[in-house]
Amino acid sequence: MIVQFFYNLLFPFVLLLLLPNFLLRMMRRGQYGHKFGQRFGVYSERVRSRLAAGCRRIWIHAVSVGEIRIALKLLAEIRRTDPAQPVALSTTTSTGYALATKEVPEGVEVLYFPLDFPPFIRAAMRAIRPALIVLVEGEVWPNLTWAARCRGVPVALVNARLSPRSERRFRAFRRLAAPIFNRLSAIAVQERADLARWKSLGVTPGRLHLTGSIKFDYARHRDPDPGPLREVLQRAGLGPETPLLLAGSTHPGEEKILWDIVRELRTDHPTLTLLAAPRHVERSRELTVELERAGARVLRRSGLTESGPPRDRPDVLLLDTTGELHAWYPLATVVFIGKSFLATGGQNPVEAVVAHRPVLFGPHMENFGAIVAELLRHGAAAQVPDPGALARELRRILQDPAVAGRFAEGSAHALAPHSGATTRTVEILKTLAT
Repeated sequence: MIVQFFYNLLFPFVLLLLLPNFLLRMMRRGQYGHKFGQRFGVYSERVRSRLAAGCRRIWIHAVSVGEIRIALKLLAEIRRTDPAQPVALSTTTSTGYALATKEVPEGVEVLYFPLDFPPFIRAAMRAIRPALIVLVEGEVWPNLTWAARCRGVPVALVNARLSPRSERRFRAFRRLAAPIFNRLSAIAVQERADLARWKSLGVTPGRLHLTGSIKFDYARHRDPDPGPLREVLQRAGLGPETPLLLAGSTHPGEEKILWDIVRELRTDHPTLTLLAAPRHVERSRELTVELERAGARVLRRSGLTESGPPRDRPDVLLLDTTGELHAWYPLATVVFIGKSFLATGGQNPVEAVVAHRPVLFGPHMENFGAIVAELLRHGAAAQVPDPGALARELRRILQDPAVAGRFAEGSAHALAPHSGATTRTVEILKTLAT
């Protein structure tokens, strides 16, 4: 295909252009060079021997931490129905890799995803020997889908979402994008509105399946054990009675806005504490300096070790570790979703809603329009236009426990249509893998 020819022609030049920033980001996030060869389809003999054992496997690809959590739910359901099924799980980021290796069931091989260039993809395909490739939420790579098609390996996109912004971008290149998307054997979408968006891109309707959101699926959901993080709060001087505003996946500038609101509300709620979880944990040092200059006493979660002494209560507990945010949500009094004030698009509110917490966000949640509409319709969340309105909504929730209860009722109604989404998705995958 001519599109793929030019894609591969330009790929090395784009890679060289982006490589310095990629390496810098890897160094900031740690694990620099960890299994670096796997990004080029190079595997150790030990990994190759494990991959060669048994029958052909399902290859699940999940970009980072959020997608890994979806993959883990899929894995649990696959293993529940077929305990002997071999699986390989790939990821792009070091944080995703760390979470995957910690949480995957025994016998699942965790790998880094190779760069989408023909020799690297071919090497990965030879080593992994997939019977089915499952892409979680996104990253439909042209060379991966082409190599799979040439080998007769079906590819499925699961928990797929397509924001209006992404739809507009793809529709501008519909003639180029449609053939690539139609290489997918199945696309499992979260919302009914997504069906129309995918069809508008030229995807064959028979490939589309409405399953609901795996993230919203609580049919077999178990809340994370709150014990370890409650101990962290105790070591930080924050008792069970302390009201906590958890700001999840914040972007630059939002933490200062939230600290100013917390300081204002402390007139009536003197122990109100901000738990700030920046979207990019490498901002933690500069964020600490910024908040301290604004008059906040900041304590970093990474400094609260089990052997360390208890600390005096901070104004801000900075959650500067990765892979824990979902477990913090059930401990919050109120949750604010980041990237919704000073940046566009928003962050995913699903994990906070599943925890049945009051969920608030600013005006910019464009990337999650369908989900946000459902949450607002059921009263599971509230959208505020500016920091002043956020302060008023927070005061209302903190002053009246019944308000928080109504948010929890709304979240139960919003989640109900997605119950069983994981099972429905795995049933589709089974038909492809046979």
